This record gives sequence, structure tokens and C-alpha cells, in this order.
Amino acid sequence: MDKFLLKIMCPDHVFYEGESTMVEFTTTMGNVGIYANHVPMVAVVAPGKLSIHSDDGSVKECALLSGFVEILQDRVTILAESCEHSEEIDVQRAKEAADRARQRLSGKDEIDIARAELALRRALVRLDVAGKK
Repeated sequence: MDKFLLKIMCPDHVFYEGESTMVEFTTTMGNVGIYANHVPMVAVVAPGKLSIHSDDGSVKECALLSGFVEILQDRVTILAESCEHSEEIDVQRAKEAADRARQRLSGKDEIDIARAELALRRALVRLDVAGKK
């Protein structure tokens, strides 16, 4: 299977750099799966699970929380606000964040609904990737 270079950069470090046969993630337009020789495009990344497929058949799953992606025929570059491996996720903290977001959304206080919904989505993505949803 054809491979491409995948690079995922966070503000303070390179999260991943290596060859991949496929990468799957969520954009603001929906879920996408990218193979080598994909049509070039740029998209906005939405919170969701990131799956990195390797030539040996293994798949690494991570929590990708937002950013931008540039897709070229021979490489994919993701500029991520945050990206975490499942073992890096603090499950208790993610559960507490989800509870806080649900509480804000169910309250009658003046809140920024979009911000609370985004916080809930991020927490649920972390829990899903950590296997604790």
C-alpha cells in the first residue's frame, strides 16, 4: 500500500512524524480518511479521534482536539491545538470536565453555549480515546 509522510505539530512539540498508509480524523465538514495521492486540500480540524494507520497494519488512536490540516499527495500536515495519546489522558480530569460542561448546559445561567458544547465534546473525545466513555 502507498505511504505518505504524516506530521502532527502542537504549539510546543512535534506530536508525530512518520510514514502512514492512512489517517482518519474529524473536520468541521465531517469525518475523513486520507490515503496517499489524495487530492490536495486544506480543512479545519474539529475535536475527534485521530487514527494513524501504519504499513504493518497497526493503528494508533489519539485525541485530536482542534486545528488545521494541509493535505498534499505525498504528505499530510496537521497543526493541532492539542493532541494526546490514550495513555496520556487524565481520565478523572476528563470526567470532571464533562460533568462541568453538562452542568453549565443544563443550568439557567447566562452561559456561552458554544463554548460549553465544545468543552463537552473535547472531554467526551478524551474519554472515548482513553476507552472510558
